Amino acid sequence: MNYQHCYDRSITDPATFWADQANELAWYRKPSTSLTANSDGTHQWFADGRLNSSYLALDYQIEQGRGEQVALIYDSPVTSTQQRFTFLELRDEVARLAGLFRQLGVEKGDGVIIYMPMVPQAAMAMLACARIGAIHSVVFGGFAANELALRIDDARPKLLLTASCGLEFDRVIAYKPLVDRALELSRHQPGHVLVLQRPQVRANLVAERDLDWDAALVGARPVAPVELAASDPLYIMYTSGTTGKPKGIVRENGGNAVALRFAMQHIYGMQPGDVWWGISDVGWVVGHSLIVYGPLMSGCTSVFYEGKPIRTPDAGAYWRVVEQYRVNALFCAPTAMRAIRKEDPEGQLLARYDLSSLRHLFLAGEKLDTSTHDWLEAVTGKPVHDHWWQTETGWPVTAPCVGLEGSGIRVGSSNRAVPGYHVQVMDEEGKLLGPNEQGSIVIALPLPPGCSQTLWGDHERYLQAYLHTFPGYYHTGDGGYLDDDGFVYIMGRTDDVINVAGHRLSTGEMEDLVAQHPAVAECAVIGVHDEIKGQVPLALVVLKDGYEIAQAQLQTELVNKVREHIGALACFGKVLVVKRLPKTRSGKILRAVLRKIADRQSFVAPSTIDDPAILDEIAAGLASSPNAG
Repeated sequence: MNYQHCYDRSITDPATFWADQANELAWYRKPSTSLTANSDGTHQWFADGRLNSSYLALDYQIEQGRGEQVALIYDSPVTSTQQRFTFLELRDEVARLAGLFRQLGVEKGDGVIIYMPMVPQAAMAMLACARIGAIHSVVFGGFAANELALRIDDARPKLLLTASCGLEFDRVIAYKPLVDRALELSRHQPGHVLVLQRPQVRANLVAERDLDWDAALVGARPVAPVELAASDPLYIMYTSGTTGKPKGIVRENGGNAVALRFAMQHIYGMQPGDVWWGISDVGWVVGHSLIVYGPLMSGCTSVFYEGKPIRTPDAGAYWRVVEQYRVNALFCAPTAMRAIRKEDPEGQLLARYDLSSLRHLFLAGEKLDTSTHDWLEAVTGKPVHDHWWQTETGWPVTAPCVGLEGSGIRVGSSNRAVPGYHVQVMDEEGKLLGPNEQGSIVIALPLPPGCSQTLWGDHERYLQAYLHTFPGYYHTGDGGYLDDDGFVYIMGRTDDVINVAGHRLSTGEMEDLVAQHPAVAECAVIGVHDEIKGQVPLALVVLKDGYEIAQAQLQTELVNKVREHIGALACFGKVLVVKRLPKTRSGKILRAVLRKIADRQSFVAPSTIDDPAILDEIAAGLASSPNAG
């Protein structure tokens, strides 16, 4: 298929285009209509279609003769464990687990929270939920108890799944105390907590509520996949909101399946039998789209990795996996490659491994800088592709579609819009901008299949957050521009959600925590550039009059508070005490200017600033503070 022809069809006649793509799936009942417009600006895809995502990922693949093909490879350098599950073996494990869920009272439409490390049982749990129509919400294991409690209260799960621990390099993190604390904080209480006991730590179980995973599975009867509507929710994925309250992105079964099947073949160039490695965590959207559902629905072998790019055992870890499993393509965040480059700049560890199976490397989750791109292509000798998408979209918005002819690649860009996405740029007044004019990146409605059309339990918030700013368009929250040839350049977030090592986190939530300290009168938390993580938070703090505290002590106390409530993944560790914060005369903090100062970029003091001299004071403070720079 030719990219331009495919793209043009998807924009001029999306209903027919996506109806054709839907024909690639094995539906229980094929949809008679593909696209339905709702009065509030949202859309429904494949409204009367019937299918099951677990069936498509497992049973259907077995029916196609792939039962003995390896479906999932579990590689855990932190535990020295390697396992392979064929499609038959994985289907049987998932069917039994789904049967256990049924015994515990979980039915279609019920919520299940999965708070687990990167172990294959996490993927099995997701597929087991999908099998019976339960709605799973995977919460990243790095989140603190308070964050987990917020998600428990919002999703109101009937069942919570966890493990006794997770592993971080040489550190063991006990999960069960975090779960117990979260349940103390949450108003909603699930009926049961199912605990996978790992040998590194044995969790204490609460009588009647908590169940041992392996013991509970004994005697569980396997169940068949149930027929679901395309519009039935598959999962809730929580992403940071600017208010500090997480937003529950809802992904529907039908659109997700159609989109991911299209993406794996036409964006990533994968075919049944290929080996795909999505390097992420099941707690993020990549884990859903590119570790579990996308690869398995496409008949690919998916690598499931519990480890890091470095120190497990060294910066050659990724290349060892590529050689050992003959990986054909992989996805990761630029952060990972920057960490590898820092440890192995000349590629000496990489040179030990055979990468001949590898066709492409795809990077996303944050901006891929040209330096990292050029280094990675040079040391691997493989094509390196930047692309861009969001938790809300569930699959790429812009990408080099290597499975389509004539897509084109441009270094420094996240490349051209994927078929289905009419990407444009607008100014603050809602005027469409021309090539090379920077503004807000928007997508003309309708959004293609797979994109979220609502938030869990708060549809009005979805409309306000994404559709009301620019009527007729989805507001991505990212800024950038398109060049003369339609290649998209993403310059960064336009709100206060920052990207720390591919994790979207709310600076507003961090500000709330910093402001609770008794010494703090006022504060602003901004994202500043970091060579490894892309962005890290920096807190600028104004102390209360007469309050004396050493900056080192203040920093320690603030770091501990953020770590307790959000988790270590926030990478919060930079604090600068300032006399005052720069504001407009109306009282708005000049965050954009602060970001430029912190990143050593040139800036112009806006005419609305109440005191221009404060900018020079802050710049001097940042320059002289090794902690904040």
